[in-house]
Amino acid sequence: MESEAKIRIGISACLLGERVRYDGGHKHDAFLTGTLGRFFEWVPVCPEVELGLGTPRESIRLEGDPDNPRLVAPRSGKDHTEAMNRYAAKRLEKLAPLGLCGYILKKDSPSCGMARVRVYDERGMAARMGRGLFAGALMKRFPMLPVEEEGRLHDMTLRENFIERVFALHRWREFLKGKPRAKDLVAFHTCQKLALMAHRPAHYQKLGRLVAGAGRAPLPETLTTYGATFMEGLAMHATTRKHANVLYHLAGYLKDALDAGDKAELAECIEDYRAGRVPLIVPLTLLNHHFRRHPHPWVAGQTYLNPYPAELMLRNHV
Repeated sequence: MESEAKIRIGISACLLGERVRYDGGHKHDAFLTGTLGRFFEWVPVCPEVELGLGTPRESIRLEGDPDNPRLVAPRSGKDHTEAMNRYAAKRLEKLAPLGLCGYILKKDSPSCGMARVRVYDERGMAARMGRGLFAGALMKRFPMLPVEEEGRLHDMTLRENFIERVFALHRWREFLKGKPRAKDLVAFHTCQKLALMAHRPAHYQKLGRLVAGAGRAPLPETLTTYGATFMEGLAMHATTRKHANVLYHLAGYLKDALDAGDKAELAECIEDYRAGRVPLIVPLTLLNHHFRRHPHPWVAGQTYLNPYPAELMLRNHV
């Protein structure tokens, strides 16, 4: 991936080490720059600095209605709400043609926080019920875009889900560049079966019905609906139970190739995974070993087996 074009990701500039915080500091995240930086091209944004608030600057916070808060500097009383809303609309229009495949936001920020941002009432009491103004505008403008906060990416389940969606959206965008026909959509969908089964089997079935009618409905509308539903399905977290079902589904393609001992070993390995004794990579490695000896073209085409670079080791945790 190092020699290939990197996937473009928006990010709160402070997470890259840029000194744009209200106190003149930064919140550099080594995992983002050191690990994900090998695969992603960062597009840094700091709404507060770009709005012209300067560094260092008076701190700001959300106040009022958690569903429609104001962005206020409490010491001076200055209200930045309308200015931030205008800035966000213009900045997002500039980001639109860049083809971002994901966005990583700074947690707790009144401009960039994705969720549980403090909102202060008239008594000065705070409740974690808000969303940063820029973050809210971003998620409304780009509903398909995988968005996460840097703090939540320390949770391995959330990290894997986010990164899988980033690479999935990148694949979808690359697919669209080829000006696909209805039969191409059928082929794309076929390759996503196991990935969708691990996340949301109902979405695979829903997309299957959509693809089946691709030749009858206007293709641009079908593609738009497919992309949105595809990303919606992957946003549902994969579970151990659903992964185990996928693993058994894969094992079914080996039923005529393996002897009784190999079948028993594979089943035991899948059950060890289901019970939480081994990580997902263990049964997958055993399955890949058998499929190298007994290749199957349909299995080889499944993105589930290689949804993102193996170097990220996202399936190596229990």
